[in-house]
Amino acid sequence: MHEREFRAFVAVAEIGRMDQAARVLGYSQPAISYQIKCLEQMLGAQLFARDSRGARLTREGRMILPSARAVLALFDSMKGVCAA
Repeated sequence: MHEREFRAFVAVAEIGRMDQAARVLGYSQPAISYQIKCLEQMLGAQLFARDSRGARLTREGRMILPSARAVLALFDSMKGVCAA
């Protein structure tokens, strides 16, 4: 699992659309879809229900969202220590 996959997951969860999350993160929409797919494969669970209106968290997605946010907070904290 990679930081960019967690960032993509949290962004899509918060925004509700892969295309808009991609724009915010500076990636293409296919790149975001690929990152989500990789995370889903690694975890062995579907994290989003996708439809024409966007992407909604599944039960599993809702369950891991707090942990994904915590992982990102740790990444950001480590970067802060190294930048000091």
